[in-house]
Amino acid sequence: MDDLVAGDPSHIGPFRLLGRLGAGGTGRVYLARSAGGRAVAVKLVREVHAQRAAFRSRFAQEVAAARQVNGAWTAHVLDADATAEIPWVATAYVAGPSLRDVVDRDFGPLPEPSLLVLADRLALALTDIHSAGLVHRDLKPSHVLLAMDGPRVIDFGIAGAVAALSESDMAGTGVIVGSPGFMSPEQIQGKPVTPAGDVFCLGAVLAYAATGRMAFGLPDSGLGMMLFRVVHEEPDLVGVPASLLPVVRACLHKDPERRPTPEQLAGHLATNGGPGHSWLPPEVLAQVAGHAAELRESGIPRGHRRQYPLPVPEDGYRPDPPPPPPAAASEARMRRSPARKAAGFPRGQQRRSLSGALIVALILLALVAWFVAWFFARSLT
Repeated sequence: MDDLVAGDPSHIGPFRLLGRLGAGGTGRVYLARSAGGRAVAVKLVREVHAQRAAFRSRFAQEVAAARQVNGAWTAHVLDADATAEIPWVATAYVAGPSLRDVVDRDFGPLPEPSLLVLADRLALALTDIHSAGLVHRDLKPSHVLLAMDGPRVIDFGIAGAVAALSESDMAGTGVIVGSPGFMSPEQIQGKPVTPAGDVFCLGAVLAYAATGRMAFGLPDSGLGMMLFRVVHEEPDLVGVPASLLPVVRACLHKDPERRPTPEQLAGHLATNGGPGHSWLPPEVLAQVAGHAAELRESGIPRGHRRQYPLPVPEDGYRPDPPPPPPAAASEARMRRSPARKAAGFPRGQQRRSLSGALIVALILLALVAWFVAWFFARSLT
């Protein structure tokens, strides 16, 4: 979380802002608290969208539908205002890193047990979203947050409102509804987007989580070539575990009519991970616990907050240093060997195997931190 800057509002609706969580093509997201102390994520849409009546109308419809999505694996919509000067929507805050941060920046591809739980829970999340009459339209790794008890899908409903803009409006704003590398062929071709489009995106997300790379490559040869590969070429699925490979292949079928439904996927993937189970590797669980612990001190000036470092094993292993600037990070990713990236979890040139005792200690640390965060969150609500 970053501190608020000059020009940021102090409140949005009834919520007091605490810091910046991030920004994307549809708006900026803030961490905030309700009057009762509940932590929420508030998205303030971009002003360019707020100026269009078509957007406001569709935004109100999508938010009304999103409020009906109450499944276990989505971030629940709590409040919204489509009539505000700048429309906004508030959802339950999920204390955990995004799938993108975990895979691309911190740890590398997820191990097979984690992938199976991830696939099952995301299929269940899409089932709930589609049952409310919504299509996500922008399912990607940064819209999947990893919590202690399982993943959460966020930002559903907003992309649908952006899609209501006419093609002429979108040409004037430069908006692309969707994210290259995680868009379905029909979405790229400007055809109607159905729930089957979300299933294609799910396949792309799972391939990324399993291998650490996008199934249709990077846009290093141009965005147009990358989109061409999505529409006309087969994905690179080298490194996807055999247990998950048929599922990913089926999701990434070019013909939307031949893709499985989320319900079919969930029935096929049913797993036992979840509350009471360590569905993530110990190092990621420790990071998730750190997010929950930091939430306790949100609103305290940065210089006065406690630090929650990961434990350092006796063999000298330490987490990787902070990532380089975006340009350097992008170049480093393009130079990285696919074989090394697909080698499994965790990655790092000199990263050593953790002993059994250390793994047990990390799991216990994560579970204790989860209990503390759960107790604190319960006391606020």
